[in-house]
Amino acid sequence: MMKKVVLKIDGMTCSACSSGLEKYLKKQSGIIEANVNLVMAIATITYDGIKQKDIEKYIAEAGFKSRGEFKDINDLEETKSEKKTLIIFAILTVILMYVSMAHMFGLWEIPLISHHKNPINYGIVLCIFTIIFIGYGFNIIRSGIKNLLHGMPNMDTLVSLGVISSFLYSLYGLVNIFIGNMEYMGALYFESTCMIIYFVKLGRYIENISKDKTKDAIKQLVQITPKIATIKREDKEIQVSIDEVKVGDIIICRPGEKIAVDGTVLKGKTHVDEAFITGESAPVAKVVDSKVIAGSINYDGVIEYKAEKIGKDSTISEIVKLVVESTNTKNKIQKIADRVSGYFVPILVIIAIITFAIYLILGNNFSDSINTFVTVLVVACPCSLGLAVPLVIVVSNGLCASKGIFVKNSQALEIAKSIDTIVFDKTGTLTYGKLKIYKLFNYSNISENELLSIISSLEANSTHPIATAFKGNNNKQVEDFKNIEGIGIQGKIDNTQYYIGSKRILEKFNIVNTYEHDYEILVNNGCSIMYVIENNTIIGLVGIKDTIRKNVIDFIKKLENRNINVIMLTGDNKITAKIISEELGIKNTISEVMPENKSNEIKKLISNNKKVMMVGDGINDAPALVEATIGVSINEGTDVAIDSADVVLMNNDLNNILDFINISKKSYKIIKQNLFWAFFYNVCMIPIAMGILKPFGITMDPMFGSIAMTFSSLTVIINSLRLKKN
Repeated sequence: MMKKVVLKIDGMTCSACSSGLEKYLKKQSGIIEANVNLVMAIATITYDGIKQKDIEKYIAEAGFKSRGEFKDINDLEETKSEKKTLIIFAILTVILMYVSMAHMFGLWEIPLISHHKNPINYGIVLCIFTIIFIGYGFNIIRSGIKNLLHGMPNMDTLVSLGVISSFLYSLYGLVNIFIGNMEYMGALYFESTCMIIYFVKLGRYIENISKDKTKDAIKQLVQITPKIATIKREDKEIQVSIDEVKVGDIIICRPGEKIAVDGTVLKGKTHVDEAFITGESAPVAKVVDSKVIAGSINYDGVIEYKAEKIGKDSTISEIVKLVVESTNTKNKIQKIADRVSGYFVPILVIIAIITFAIYLILGNNFSDSINTFVTVLVVACPCSLGLAVPLVIVVSNGLCASKGIFVKNSQALEIAKSIDTIVFDKTGTLTYGKLKIYKLFNYSNISENELLSIISSLEANSTHPIATAFKGNNNKQVEDFKNIEGIGIQGKIDNTQYYIGSKRILEKFNIVNTYEHDYEILVNNGCSIMYVIENNTIIGLVGIKDTIRKNVIDFIKKLENRNINVIMLTGDNKITAKIISEELGIKNTISEVMPENKSNEIKKLISNNKKVMMVGDGINDAPALVEATIGVSINEGTDVAIDSADVVLMNNDLNNILDFINISKKSYKIIKQNLFWAFFYNVCMIPIAMGILKPFGITMDPMFGSIAMTFSSLTVIINSLRLKKN
């Protein structure tokens, strides 16, 4: 049986790490799919026939460490502050630079460790400084060597090779100075070794702070839930911690307090603020039988509600899991970037070695050759390339979540910018699905109330939205109930066979329609129409009308202004569909569509090279949602529709579709900019590090290479975080 687990991963420092681990896991027996997220430091793994401990063993074999299963948002640990350590080493760096370079600028030198007067002491002090810095950056060196031995070289490998090469050669120079070869004074690169380590550490600190910021929108989802709740036990009010609340507990919530857990109102009425989850600022009325969501704020009434979903089963926890897993799915552009960065490190090592060899062949001294080798390694670390895509994906998902848009996979976020056709189911999507009886024609010998009771009792067994128009009058016993797919329903009441359905039900049972005039009246008023049949005789005709969702007409206009083709898909007859579509301002309508044919209509559009978004809410919409380029469900929809969709609109506001498309366009504009700057940086810096511009007096040493590398990552980070301001 296939299982899925999300594990927290320790030890990843760049995209070469994440892509290398991903490749390694995919090769292992029992692992079906693996997606590793650098920014979130998690891996989503689908497996079969093996245990979680086997997966954790594979992760260890790849050179990383599993910190166990991701369970809730608190597992997204923030970076431990290294601010004090960075400040201390910044001071040491300034002292080191003064000691090593004072003589170059004619500054006062400390006599005991003067470059000219006491070269041996000078070299020893620099060496001691370097050993301290190597201890500070030992985790980088250990990671780099470990990943190299595992055949998955990463950013740390480049830094490690550069640091070790520079340090060993400087050590070699110091030994020669000890034995009197003072010409090796120019071969001491201890300060470069220290600077590389410091700026890599500084860059990583900045990266980690930025990664933590990208998680803020997700973390806020959990932080808004209260830590205590007032529960009612044996007519007494008791305050307990949120962890002590059990399913079935009766919880009391007063004005100004937050809803503690998901539940259903048993007593009282109020208004609550659910903006944190739906993005809708207007207070929502809650009465008996209303659902309440943990974290929403009670405005003006006292309510008692029954706890139904707690802990990991709550709406908040499900949303967090949804958002986190979404950030861990990879779109096309991220897969390409990961693939490139996976090859990037070994290629750079080869380039650095070739550069070193060419320098020696051309007659350069060993000192200059090793210096160039180290500079190439350090300057070309693929930090910015590794952050270019995943940082934007995490920020985008957090931004969507804050607006009440929950994206299940990042492919949907990538494709949304290209959507040119949006197909809407009518009932429950463009309309509220709150159907009411417009008119009832009674052709039977029984009273209108009795006929309504028969209809209500039959419809009480149906899951179709139309059944909601008949609530409250279902007092008859129904036997042998059956759903006639795409046509209607049937059942027996008091041994009498009844059928209720659309015009198709007449065709199915070869019943002659003698009430065309009444049918036309209902059609011309935009009603959905149902025939009521008793023993092959029409005894009633019911017209049902729905209410159009707020702001839908303006929303349709906005889509039209963007040249997005809007289509209404409905099972209604052509005349009714035309009346409603004209009211909505929709030019294209596909009517009289059987539920099983909805997905076929989507297929036709896609076969004509259309990028199709399907928006629906019902069980019948699920196949079409799956078939569409992007499937979108409103939160009021059925569980099947929500499960089938790529995107869920938590506040049921169709205008969020425009927000989603806008975020998609902006995020991929930023991703392209990030990738451009990341590649542009390497294209410019590597040749300079190799010394191609030396004839023009432009050179670079390892110290400035490490600064340039940090600046490159910082550029990508700042550009990615711009998305949060939109």
